[in-house]
Amino acid sequence: MFQLGKTIVSEDILEKDFVCNLSACHGACCVDGDAGAPLTKEETKILEEIYPKVKPFLRKEGIEAIERLGTWVVGTEQDLETPLIDNKDCAYVIFDGKTALCGIEQAYNQGIIDWKKPVSCHLYPIRVKDFTEFAAVNYDRWDICNPACSLGKELEVPVYKFVKEALIRRFGESWYADLEKVAEDLKDGK
Repeated sequence: MFQLGKTIVSEDILEKDFVCNLSACHGACCVDGDAGAPLTKEETKILEEIYPKVKPFLRKEGIEAIERLGTWVVGTEQDLETPLIDNKDCAYVIFDGKTALCGIEQAYNQGIIDWKKPVSCHLYPIRVKDFTEFAAVNYDRWDICNPACSLGKELEVPVYKFVKEALIRRFGESWYADLEKVAEDLKDGK
């Protein structure tokens, strides 16, 4: 672990490799697990605003879950999350064949909305936990992502490079530049 501004960062994001391999996992992170995607308070407001524009991209089951539970929910640990369909799929998930995709991101890709998706989804496999004085930035290991770890290793892409855009979105350009400097120093043995 090392400190970077007001963050405590796991060295795993610099040392471990990762590249999503949708052809192998089929987007399992959107349909497996026991909770929705973590959300910030600001993101709950965004979801409420964009839902009418995203709704046409969603499956019937997702629309039913959202209209019954809301565009976001308070999870079992009092965290803000996306709602689930029958405690499994994210309500915003859609399918291309057997591959899970994000309905929000599809609306974004088609220029309907200007918000890509929750930052927690964009950052994955990095998870950020906000505390009063700092944020913890950790690599989340999940066995469904083993194909992504293998592909990342094959392509030699560390986690922090794979999620560069999301890290900049969450922490800013300057923070990311500082992270790259730390990665170079570690690589050079400084």
